[in-house]
Amino acid sequence: MLAIDLKSGMAIRSEGQAYKVLEAEIKTRAGQIHNVVKIKLRDLDTGRVSELHVRPETRFEDLELDRQTMEFLYGDAESCTFMHPETFEQIEIPRSTIGPASQFLQEGMKLPVELFEGRAVSIVLPQTVDLVVTETSPAVHSQQGSTLKEAKLENGVVVKVPLFIDTGETVRIEVETGRYIERVRADRKRGA
Repeated sequence: MLAIDLKSGMAIRSEGQAYKVLEAEIKTRAGQIHNVVKIKLRDLDTGRVSELHVRPETRFEDLELDRQTMEFLYGDAESCTFMHPETFEQIEIPRSTIGPASQFLQEGMKLPVELFEGRAVSIVLPQTVDLVVTETSPAVHSQQGSTLKEAKLENGVVVKVPLFIDTGETVRIEVETGRYIERVRADRKRGA
C-alpha cells in the first residue's frame, strides 16, 4: 500500500511495527518538487502516538484488523471491560488505548472492537451520544443563542451548552470533541 492511499482507521506495518492510522494528509511544500504525506499513527503494542512524514510513493504493509461487536460492561480508572455477546468472553481495554472518548461509554453500549493477532487494539465509537443533563444553572430564554454555560451530564462529564438547556433535558454530544450538538426532544429522540 502506498502512503498516498492511507486513510484514517487503517492498520499498517512500518519497519516491523504495527500501527493504526489516526490521520493521513498530503502536505504540499512551497518551492519543493515532492509532496509529503503526514501520518499520525498509534502503536498497536504500546498505544503511543507518533507522526511520520514520508513521500507519497513510500510503501507500507496493509494489516487486517478483525472486528467483533461487543457490549461495554463497565470501566474503572485504568481500563474498560467488554463482553462478547455469544461467547460471554470478557476483555479489558486500557483507557489510554481508547483515549478521552472513553468517558462517553455507557453501560450496555454495543460497539465494534478491533482485534489484531487476537488482542483488542481499539474500539469504534459512535459519532454522537445522548446524555441527560444532571446539573446546570436555570434555563434562560434569550436572544443570545451563542452564549454557553456549563452543564454536568449523567456520566459526570462537564460540557458547554446553550443557556436554554435545563436540568433533566437530554442533549446530543459529539464523542470525539465532547461538544454539544443539539437538544434531544422526547418525541424525536433517536439512538446514537
